[in-house]
Order: sequence, then structure tokens, then C-alpha cells
Amino acid sequence: MNPLLDNITWNALSGAHAKFASGNDRARRYAPGFSPIAGFADTRHPDLDALALLCEPDEHVYCMDWTGLAPAGWNIDVDATMYRMVWDGVMPGDAPAFDAVPLRPEHAAQAAELATLTRPGPFGPRTPELGEYFGCFEDGRLIAMAGERMHAGTLHEISGVCTHPDFQGRGLARRLMEKLIRRQLLRGETPFLHVMRDNDSAHRLYLRMGFRDHCEAAVRVISRC
Repeated sequence: MNPLLDNITWNALSGAHAKFASGNDRARRYAPGFSPIAGFADTRHPDLDALALLCEPDEHVYCMDWTGLAPAGWNIDVDATMYRMVWDGVMPGDAPAFDAVPLRPEHAAQAAELATLTRPGPFGPRTPELGEYFGCFEDGRLIAMAGERMHAGTLHEISGVCTHPDFQGRGLARRLMEKLIRRQLLRGETPFLHVMRDNDSAHRLYLRMGFRDHCEAAVRVISRC
């Protein structure tokens, strides 16, 4: 088992994604414009004083893998758990006829609009810069997308998976995921993802696709008072 999975946020922010991050040797976060996600060097004793220097008052920031009371000056706005899942399946088949378009800066507004509508997780206008993103379009309109977010060592996260409600039921998001998984495996990487514990339908789908549960992790949305 890859030990980087156990504090994946910190390992991404202090490693492959350090160029997208701000912070110090105790707390780091993705810079404004990217997904508002923060990590701590020590999740047993998260240094929220160090994080406070990186956050605006009332800004909502996502954190993983720590529990317990928040210190004075912080609110815990959401306190939940999610499954961290890692790929354990076979290589997905290639689908050459599948019309998936790489998302570019000119698609940023449509990607942000779709994420705002469908809420696949923390997403910012610059999030697609963190890795490869692919989308499906109909009449020039982005109707489904999936991409890559956290990256640490050979681990690469599948994220931002969503489909416009008017176009669900076509398997678009799954095929986008399979395209990304295939590309990652061909690069020698290991796909992983997160899914909220109460999203049972998505969790069962990912199990059928070839992911397995690594752990059930704490996830919080916090804000400075």
C-alpha cells in the first residue's frame, strides 16, 4: 500500500503540486483560484495558526484526515467522512469513437458553471490546470467533464466528475473517467478518488469499475471567524 495515501493532501501540496500551493512546513493550501483545499504536515496536530495566515475571514476551506475540536477563531462548517478509493482493476479498453475534448483555458467559465451546478467537490476556475481535464460538448455546451486533481508520487486523483442533469444516464462521466484511468495507467500511475460516504450510488459504481476502498477519511469544511 502506498503510504502517500494516508496524508495525500499534504503529500501533493508539498510535492508535485508545490508550485500551485502556498504555505510553510506545517500547513499548505492550493493558491486562490484553485480548489480551496488545505493540508497539514501532522494531521494529528493540525497547525491551524499557520493555516490562518493563508485564508481570508469566512473563506470556506476543505481539509482531510483530522478530527477533534477546532481552536478558537475557527468554525467547522461541515464535518463528514468520505471513502478514499484506489484503483485495483484491469486496464480500461480504449474507446476511439468517444468524443472527449481536452479542456483548455477558454473552457474555464463553462467548467466552473458546470461544477457550480452539480457540486462534484471543491472546484475553482483554475482547477483544470492541475492535470488533464476532458469534457463532452453538445452544440458548444459543456455537458460532462472529469479530470485530475491531487498528484503525489505515482498517485493521481480522478476528480471533478460531473454531468449536467439534462444529460445524465448516457454514461458520459464513466467514459471520461475510464479515459483518464487508462491514460494514467499507461504512464505508470495509480488512480485514486474520493467519494462522500452518503453518496452510495457513486460509491457502488466506483467499486464496480475497479476501485476499492482504502479508508474512510474525515473531511471538513472550515472557516476563520
